[in-house]
Amino acid sequence: MEGLDLIRDLPAILEGSQREAEDIIKGDKIDFQVENILRGAEPNLLYKCDNIQAMKDLLDKGYKSKIDLIYIDPPFFSNTNYSHRIEVFDGEKNVAIETLAYEDTWKDGFKEYLQMLTSRLFLMKELLSDRGTIYVHLDYRTVHYVKVIMDCIFGKDNFLNEVIWAYKSGGTSYRYFSRKHDNILVYTKTQDYIFNPQKEKSYNRGLKPYRFKNVKEYQDEIGWYTLVNLKDVWQIDMVGRTSRERVGYRTQKPEALLERIILSSSNEDSIVADFFGGSGTTALVAEKHNRRWISSDLGSISSGLIRKRLGREHRPYRILNSSPLRWEDRLKLQIEKLDINYHKIKFLEYDLDLSQIKLNKKNREKVEKLQNTNSLAFIDYIAFGHLENNDEIIIEYEELRRPDKLIIDTEMEVDLNLHSIIRIVDVFGQEYVQRLND
Repeated sequence: MEGLDLIRDLPAILEGSQREAEDIIKGDKIDFQVENILRGAEPNLLYKCDNIQAMKDLLDKGYKSKIDLIYIDPPFFSNTNYSHRIEVFDGEKNVAIETLAYEDTWKDGFKEYLQMLTSRLFLMKELLSDRGTIYVHLDYRTVHYVKVIMDCIFGKDNFLNEVIWAYKSGGTSYRYFSRKHDNILVYTKTQDYIFNPQKEKSYNRGLKPYRFKNVKEYQDEIGWYTLVNLKDVWQIDMVGRTSRERVGYRTQKPEALLERIILSSSNEDSIVADFFGGSGTTALVAEKHNRRWISSDLGSISSGLIRKRLGREHRPYRILNSSPLRWEDRLKLQIEKLDINYHKIKFLEYDLDLSQIKLNKKNREKVEKLQNTNSLAFIDYIAFGHLENNDEIIIEYEELRRPDKLIIDTEMEVDLNLHSIIRIVDVFGQEYVQRLND
């Protein structure tokens, strides 16, 4: 019986994952290519690497027991590959392109999935503060097994809640009840944890006023209600096709969901971490509510989305990339001197590296056509900066594509005395650094 065999495997999974986590902690330090987006004494951190590498680096940097809130939205063991939808402007209209965002397939099945997650949960416990809380976002496929694993790692007494996130979405079934909720397991590190009760509306029976003494009542377009402490079933809409939040990432979570989590289980002086960063909702909401944030994701799409969603007005953050810089002249430039300091830089053409992009035949044809007619449409982010002596990139000025304008300005004025490099990220997450020459 497969289910019984898996239950018998759980002790070995726990023991093996704990040893793996201990070996990682004792292992050699990891070198990262560092990119500073503006300067700050305590910048937020964006890791582009395997999250094990990110957690190892954080432990080496003294973040043990420093993170007050960890939210993770790991793969769900769906055995599905997830796409990312990109819109580009071809000069006349918007063109939609789909590329691979991440894979949720497991060669050795469910046991491999549980081993992957369990070793990371041991590392997250090391990073979680004594007042900290961890939220693990799952669904019906894995939640019951992960609950047992988290009981063992964090302790049954530190189980706080199973939050049910209920939503409306397309699709129904005639063979079972329609599956319209996810499960979020909530554990604390100790019994002395941060918890800020949030309020929600509780509508009166019949939607009429009760007029109870010392009970404050309110009225909206639905009817009369009181405010009560938040329950463990959350009815929050998904990020729909017409939502302003939508960035095309298939498993994007709504800001309202992360806002409840962050406001409930962190304070303004807290560090909030997400080690499966995805579309970057955790970092974005933490930024909005004055929390320091750490985000990590291996996918090239993720870091680009986070940069875009933070926009122009953000606190300093640092990108740590486990891969070396790609110094390639992919962007053809025309530079015209305006005065002793400033030069006008005109972007002429972008040489997209198609060999690194996973596309089906239909989408590849769209990309190839656009590359020949309007290649600058693929540029998602351009920044100007310089290199410091330790080869760290310092970015002082950046431009991003916006939802209302799907193409970067093709001309900019730049002070070449201050800026010696240009940083390029395209819509597929490919990143390059190019020298600016007068």
